[in-house]
Amino acid sequence: MKKFFKILAIIFGVILLSFFAYLGYIYYTYQKVNKSIQQKNEKVINFESNLSEDYFDYSVSINKSGDFNKGFKYLDKAVELEPVKHLGYRGWIRLRKIRDYDKALMDFDRLDSLTPNVIDAPWGEDIDFLRGECHYGNKNYQNAIKAFNQSIVNQDEDWADIHSFVYLGLCEYELGNYEKSIIEFQRALKQYESVPESFFGMARAYQKLGEIEKAKENIMKAEKNIVSKRDDYYNEYLNEIYISEVLEFKQTLEK
Repeated sequence: MKKFFKILAIIFGVILLSFFAYLGYIYYTYQKVNKSIQQKNEKVINFESNLSEDYFDYSVSINKSGDFNKGFKYLDKAVELEPVKHLGYRGWIRLRKIRDYDKALMDFDRLDSLTPNVIDAPWGEDIDFLRGECHYGNKNYQNAIKAFNQSIVNQDEDWADIHSFVYLGLCEYELGNYEKSIIEFQRALKQYESVPESFFGMARAYQKLGEIEKAKENIMKAEKNIVSKRDDYYNEYLNEIYISEVLEFKQTLEK
């Protein structure tokens, strides 16, 4: 029995020793990685690094916190070192976060000029779709229409972003082309039958045309399908709609 407990104690001791050795390894590795990160960050802060990814990585968390003045110091350096890699992200930030449409367009146009044989997709979105949003934000609806149509060509109509059609409808509406706007909104519904932005847009267009019953029919569909609206926890889209405005418009149709 004593021999058994002795063997058990040895096994337990080995396990305990291995456990503490593992903890030591983890601590050593953490310290080593942490020191490496600190050294890299110091080189970035002092603009001593020659790697664009160092500046890009350092800028991301700062820009996410909303401190764009500070974040762009490092993002601009990343663009300077490797424009093709980082222009798209900077343009996307300028469009979606800062709403600086002119500078975003400059970034997208420059990126496009540097990659003549490629259809770029900054941050995973078609470049002409993003350019269209910039023009829409600037209320330059004719150029927005050209950009969104090009985006549909880039991706093929069956695979294009549904909101390309929604934006086309919105642009035609703003230009006073209400019948044409309805056609564009219907194109979105051919791709996906529950697009509340399209129903809302058609309701507004039908109201302008004096077709109140059709306006009522579509505003009801917009309300019913509001859960499918375009939204993002971090960004407010230019064409984003809200249940409050849908209900408000619904009330105006009842008067």
